[in-house]
Amino acid sequence: MKSASESTETVLRFEEPRSFYSYLCLQDGTFLSVDEQGSLSISCVGNDEIVWQQTEDRKGYRQVTSGKVVEIVESDHEGFSLRDGNEIVAMDEDESGKPIRFRYQRGPASLPSEYMDHFFEHGWVCLPAILPPDVVDGLEQVSCTGKYRDQEFKYKTSPIASNKAVGQAAAEPVTLWMTRQYMRTNAIRFGHAPSLAILPKDDGVRDVQGWHSDFPYLWGISRKSPDERIPIHEAPELVLGIQRNICISPFRKEFGATAFKLGSNKLHSAPPSEWGTGSTYSQRGYRKEHGLPYNGPEADIVEAPAGSIILYDARTWHRAGVNHVDERRAAMLQAIIPMYIMPFADTTGAYKQYLENGMPDQLYEREHMEIESLMLSTIVGRGGQFVIGVDQELTKLINRYSTESSAY
Repeated sequence: MKSASESTETVLRFEEPRSFYSYLCLQDGTFLSVDEQGSLSISCVGNDEIVWQQTEDRKGYRQVTSGKVVEIVESDHEGFSLRDGNEIVAMDEDESGKPIRFRYQRGPASLPSEYMDHFFEHGWVCLPAILPPDVVDGLEQVSCTGKYRDQEFKYKTSPIASNKAVGQAAAEPVTLWMTRQYMRTNAIRFGHAPSLAILPKDDGVRDVQGWHSDFPYLWGISRKSPDERIPIHEAPELVLGIQRNICISPFRKEFGATAFKLGSNKLHSAPPSEWGTGSTYSQRGYRKEHGLPYNGPEADIVEAPAGSIILYDARTWHRAGVNHVDERRAAMLQAIIPMYIMPFADTTGAYKQYLENGMPDQLYEREHMEIESLMLSTIVGRGGQFVIGVDQELTKLINRYSTESSAY
């Protein structure tokens, strides 16, 4: 294995975009869109139809794919009204009967369909700086990194219950639309509650992560472990998991950016043992004795500005990077699976904390409804919907049986 100083990974660098498209949002967080018939409508879907660009005279917005233009007619601290030709755009009304104002929100740097084409072709895609600065700032607060690096980590609840920025990032519309398209189902959920991955500066001996594929495959974690949920099978076109890495800190090679073998999802196999797998490097002290996992030119490092999202097929071989900077590097991780796959962890506890801390009141209704659907598994029966969660009593019971049987 090569040492950190000898690492020669291939670096793919994404710069901060010079310009961004726009969303035009109602007060519930839904988007003004133009449908296939060229008519204005309201949408929750993060595709090309919700993407707008300010006109050259800055007096209105042009929908990027249809060319339809709406004009700004009034603007104040509550937002602005829009006119389509001679008619005010009145998608909704407030309690006084007046048309609801629209609000500008920063959108992606490229069309969602362009990102989607890359994702389908390569099994991964980077959306540089798609999260706006205020959301990145909130993510830095909850992770105690960036400008908040001198603060002590004080949160005793799940990240999604600790700061509204976590929910805003989790409900990012473009990558959710792309995920549903890639897995060919609208019924998706989180495999675990959104989690923080914080890398301190490497000291040359601390344990590191080996090469693996993510949940639900977990190839390279352990060939014989029951935690390897999905065995290598003969249906490579079936996608059972996508990983969404949100760059809270800027991702750079020296700052511990994730290392990938991009395109390895198409190999439909576990990473080779000679690369140093997750199961090998999970052994305490293994790195100190054997050095780092493979870090040669066949590995790839995606460098991207803060607020970027790297979306990739969960079968892609990867490992955590190595941080050589005197500062903690933070990312937010989300495993996303079809609703019919059993999640990696019960998310109901985190969701209860999210409710108890009043997070829904701090988010758009659209964002809250996305989070609810992503974090709760339900069944329908007499009396309505029922949330499925972990039974603590039975969990203790089967663990007791497991302990007893393991003695034989």
